[in-house]
Amino acid sequence: MRLATWNVNSVRARVDRVVAFLERSQTDVLAIQETKCRDEQFPVAAFEAAGYEVAHVGHSAWNGVAIASRVGIADVATSFPGQPGFAKPTAPAATDDAPAEAPEPEPAALLDVPPPVEARALGATCGGVRVWSLYVPHGRAIGDPHYAYKLAWLGALRDAAAGWLDADPAAQVALMGDWNVIPLDTDVYDPAAFAGHTHVTPAEREAFAAFADAGYTEVTRQHLPAEHTYTYWDYQQLAFPRNKGLRIDFAYASPRLADRVTGVVIDRDERKGKGASDHVPVVLDVAAPAT
Repeated sequence: MRLATWNVNSVRARVDRVVAFLERSQTDVLAIQETKCRDEQFPVAAFEAAGYEVAHVGHSAWNGVAIASRVGIADVATSFPGQPGFAKPTAPAATDDAPAEAPEPEPAALLDVPPPVEARALGATCGGVRVWSLYVPHGRAIGDPHYAYKLAWLGALRDAAAGWLDADPAAQVALMGDWNVIPLDTDVYDPAAFAGHTHVTPAEREAFAAFADAGYTEVTRQHLPAEHTYTYWDYQQLAFPRNKGLRIDFAYASPRLADRVTGVVIDRDERKGKGASDHVPVVLDVAAPAT
């Protein structure tokens, strides 16, 4: 089986590229992030025509995650247990991952209701593997409420993931997506450029590493350890031609699933050409389960 993850940065704008990738790569299950559409806007028909079922959760023009599978989709979950929400206290600053929005009339915190759970996690069982498509919060800036939210989000996901293994040590679980964390200095074109910013802080790196402590293996590093192997290049300042990239798209696998992963490919060519996403697919080859 072939599993992949890809932040497509608007599925409606890139549906032809995504479907072409699925057909060319013969990917069986694709975890998609930043669909940037509501459920009713997702281009389901194009995926179904290519032989894929789709599960999606999206509430607005931001965030949104999906799973496309040609080996079945079952037990869909639109959040993980304990997933925290986020109430915007003010309009956020514009960033690649969080464009500026008009302030909401009343933040949830002022209405004394739980903050809304964003469309950042989607789980489904596909071909016997519990796949999670994950779009980890950006964090925006150290000290910003979104930074604290990011750490809480990662901590809650880690607790949920540990619980799944406690309940079933043989569980086949893939935590795949855009983690918005740069785990190592060699995962960024220039570590000094990120000094004092999110993605590289000790707290974020510790939150990322905590999944290994919970029993999961980050299989892309295991099979593709090369330095300066990136999955994201900004649209600004000729970042891609200059290879000024980041490695922020990863796949943590449960022990039984990690044992089945035979190889990993980062499809750098998908950053080329007109209308490319700023991320590229990360593809895992998975052997048949032992009998």
